[in-house]
Amino acid sequence: MYDLKERTKKFAIDVWSLCSNIPKNREFDAYVRQLIRCSSSVGANYRAARRAKSNADFINKLKIVEEEADESMYFLELLQIVYPKEKSKIKELHTEANELVAIIVSSINRARKNN
Repeated sequence: MYDLKERTKKFAIDVWSLCSNIPKNREFDAYVRQLIRCSSSVGANYRAARRAKSNADFINKLKIVEEEADESMYFLELLQIVYPKEKSKIKELHTEANELVAIIVSSINRARKNN
């Protein structure tokens, strides 16, 4: 299986690549900046979760990963509407974010059972 650490990093880079193609103007700026922030936070917080001090700390950090991936989905949905030129790439990234959320939720549930 593809390592989740690498997968979350690839997600951030792929989002950055998409955002680099979106026109640089004030109409898109807030969405693009926030999308870059939350998408890169997915991987950063996943790495932090791997170094958690306890099971509770691990779960809390994974909850942040879940929130950041979900937030990424939200901004991708907005961009899909306001910038349909990249619709297929945005849809692909949205699918990846959704899969990451599902994996993380499953991990949280497993960690809660093992607590």
